[in-house]
Amino acid sequence: MIKAVIVDDEQLAIESLQWEIENFTKDVKVIETFSNPKDAVSGINYLKPDLVFLDIEMPEIDGFQLLQLLDYKNFDLIITTAYNQYAIQAFKANAIDYLLKPVDPDDLVQAIEKVKIRQQNNSSTKNIETVLDKLVKSTIERQKKVPLSLNNKVLLVEPADILYCKSDGSYTTVFMKNGDDHLVSKSIKHIEELLPKEVFVRIHKSYIINLNEVQEVIRQGSGEVVLSNKKIIPISRSHRKQIFEALNIS
Repeated sequence: MIKAVIVDDEQLAIESLQWEIENFTKDVKVIETFSNPKDAVSGINYLKPDLVFLDIEMPEIDGFQLLQLLDYKNFDLIITTAYNQYAIQAFKANAIDYLLKPVDPDDLVQAIEKVKIRQQNNSSTKNIETVLDKLVKSTIERQKKVPLSLNNKVLLVEPADILYCKSDGSYTTVFMKNGDDHLVSKSIKHIEELLPKEVFVRIHKSYIINLNEVQEVIRQGSGEVVLSNKKIIPISRSHRKQIFEALNIS
């Protein structure tokens, strides 16, 4: 039996997840729940669970900080989250289990099965120190503003505000979600290195796109993507597999 703990600042979310665990999964027992992150720290240290369902978006102490405060870290981790697409991309990139709120029963069952397989094969992701390092690194990278050198000034922009980038020889045009575009005297390779890899993908020698802005994928030929502003961008054959995998398209 897998002993589980749920940590979430919303009591209704706790009750909903606990009900789904009890009704849709086997071999999982919720031994305690915590709506106060500070109580969760002492509780996890004392109870030593096999599995922790952790909400990352909590006031006072978020999920990342809670993990850092723990003395006992020998458990499997499933993160629960809502809205934060950047966070989801980071979890995918680091092969960390997550559940998107509201939790779908099928997703829950699949996540639990992965935990069981890891534990049976003794290949559990119980090294929370490693998990935390990856998450913190990804979070820091996502939060960095991107410097765009424009004539005699440097414009600092949020990565989320960038729609796509297009190569113009040794220059790059950065297209923003608000409709602005900026011609930068840097190569597209240089711009690519500044952008968070969980969200921005090179799909062509001349284009980098924001994955969160893709609304449609056209399979014909090597493929094309349609962005939120209806811009159609080609996918090169050499990048087709990468972009399809990033968008979970088989």
